[in-house]
Amino acid sequence: MVKEVADKRAEKEKKKKKKKGEEDPTATMSVVDHLRELRDRLIFSIIAIAVGAVVCFIFFEPIIELMIEPYKDATATKINPMGKDLIFTSPLEAFTTRIKVAAYGGFVIASPVVFFHLWRFITPGLSPKEKKYSYPFVIASVILFVGGSGLAIITFPKALNFLLHAGGENLDPLLSAGSYLTLVFLMVISFGVAFEFPIVMMFLLLARVVTTRTLRKIRKYTFLGLVVFCAVITPSQDPITLFAMALPMYFLYEGTIIIGRILKR
Repeated sequence: MVKEVADKRAEKEKKKKKKKGEEDPTATMSVVDHLRELRDRLIFSIIAIAVGAVVCFIFFEPIIELMIEPYKDATATKINPMGKDLIFTSPLEAFTTRIKVAAYGGFVIASPVVFFHLWRFITPGLSPKEKKYSYPFVIASVILFVGGSGLAIITFPKALNFLLHAGGENLDPLLSAGSYLTLVFLMVISFGVAFEFPIVMMFLLLARVVTTRTLRKIRKYTFLGLVVFCAVITPSQDPITLFAMALPMYFLYEGTIIIGRILKR
């Protein structure tokens, strides 16, 4: 009798394990399977970036008109109220600039697809209970990236004005198209990537790598670390951009703590 009961329990356990494997096929994925999935998701992301790059390449001139407005405003004078135009100093620079704008713009346009495939690659490592957060994470990633990029666009004119006039009246700005447009896109992308900071923190909280109690204890060190991080990552290295990035990141850090406490992490 005891043996029959033990056999039935063992059979039930086997059925549970089998059912779990069917519901979550990624639980038995080998290293080769993970690498194959990574390859596929990279391919999809690269295709999305390429499509976005083609769109930016085609609409290069309207994009340029919008992007050079801050430069024209910063260089406008009574003699030249329209401001200065960008220049190029080599025969290839105009074409390479167009390629750069297409590449950077393609990444910005394809960012939702990139974030989606990134999280789809990460989620197999989470428990079934944690996987339900994958779609909110993707949506939040896109919103934060767009928000960070928007903040970069808003603060860039003031930062540019500071940089162009930091040398005084003896230095007359005359920027090349390549250097200026690269700076603009690096600002947009760096802000967008930096604003993914709370997503990383929430992932660590869900994985129980850190707790909200730990995050509350290291507030002061976190703020200092964010200032140093922003000083390194900001392409322009000016104080306006530095604090325009660091302060929102710290507020997002505090927001992460609040959300983590609601989730009892």
